[in-house]
Parts: sequence; structure tokens; C-alpha cells
Amino acid sequence: MKAMDLTGRVALVTGGSRGIGAATAILLAEAGAAVGVNYVANEEAAASTVAAIEAAGGTAIAVRGDVTDKDAVTLMTGTVEDRLGPIDILVASAGISQRLEMEETTEEDFNNILQANLTSAFLCSQAVIPGMRERGWGRLIYVSSGAAYNGGRVGIHYSAAKGGMEALCRAYALRMMEEGVTANCVAPIMIETDMSSTATEKNKRFSPPVGRGGHVDEVSTAVLMLATNAYMTGQTVHMNGGLYFN
Repeated sequence: MKAMDLTGRVALVTGGSRGIGAATAILLAEAGAAVGVNYVANEEAAASTVAAIEAAGGTAIAVRGDVTDKDAVTLMTGTVEDRLGPIDILVASAGISQRLEMEETTEEDFNNILQANLTSAFLCSQAVIPGMRERGWGRLIYVSSGAAYNGGRVGIHYSAAKGGMEALCRAYALRMMEEGVTANCVAPIMIETDMSSTATEKNKRFSPPVGRGGHVDEVSTAVLMLATNAYMTGQTVHMNGGLYFN
């Protein structure tokens, strides 16, 4: 069996229609997993990700679902399991950002970002964990952010949400480390995505020492490593081009 072989596994990638999520869905499929590609609005992009997987000989379905809504999450995970099989791997990649200065951040802004980035990860995890524990095998992988460590330049709400995701990950890891279920984070920063396209000139001055931004394919390789590693749990893989060390 190859070290990076996921043949026979089923993965659900939230926010899988574009950016890091799409790159991750494609790479997991290349490793042999059947993949549920979640999207909330951009059906065309999700279909494109599925088409890329199928063109390479993989198996995938696009599944719509608002990951901030418990009922929608239940329906989404049920659809994936009905069509592909029990979910072995959850990649919580869905999330949004909203660039706001500290002084202009409202309670509504704060709650919206927490709901989209943190509560969504919780709802999806709670939906798939029972099955993982029953089967004695599971991988929870959260796409966090360097903003959880360096304070970030998107906003205090975004940093708080990603910091909460890191804590959620470690809490799950602690409680299931003897049950075959691991939980880890990938913390990218300065990755070339739709989100980074909104960066201001002030933001862009803080470029990684490697001299460029990261690529989504580079982040997806870290996710694949975590999906195939049974020994690593409660950890964060930092993808920051040497911007900081941990």
C-alpha cells in the first residue's frame, strides 16, 4: 500500500468549489478517495471541480449545503454517504473573510465571521464524528490561517474565528486519539486565492521571506499528508513561506 493511498476512503471537502478547497478535492481524488465537493452558491465552479476529478479517472459528486445551518449539514452529509459511502475524511475548508479595521467591527460582523468559519467547522465535525468513531478510523482536517497566530490583517473577527478553529481541533484530537480518529489543522497565509485578491497595498507589504505567495496546490499537499498519517494529531502544519516559525 502506498504511503499516500486513500483508495476506498470517502472525503467531504467543504468549500470545495474553488481555491484551496478545490485543489484539495482534486488531490484527495488523485490519491484514490471518492470526494464530496461542497458548495453553497457557485454550482458551476463545483461542477468544474468534479469534472476535473472525473476526467482524471476519479469519483466525485457536487453537493450543495450551507455549512452554517445544522439541517443543511445533516442533509449534505447524508447525501454524500448515500451516494459515495461513509465519510472518513472531513476537510473543513469553507469560510469567508471581511476586511475590517478594529474600530469599525460590529457585533454582527463578529458573529457572522465566527458562524461562517468556526461554527461551520463544528457542525460538520459533529455530523461525521459518530460514524468515524464507530468504524475506528477518521480524519478531521481544518483549514485555519496564520491569522490565528500573528493577529492577522483581515480583522480581529477573522483571527478570533481561526484561533477558535485551532482550539476546536485540539479538543477533538484529545478526546479521540485512542479511537483511530485524528484532528489537525493547516494554517496557510499569503496564499494566492480569491480571498488574497482583496488585500490592500499595506497588506501586501508583508510578503513571505521566500519572496512569493503560496499556491493552493502547496496547501493541498499538506492536507493529503494529514489524511494519510495516523500518528499526527492535535497539530498544525504552517504554510507561510517562512513568515514566522512555530
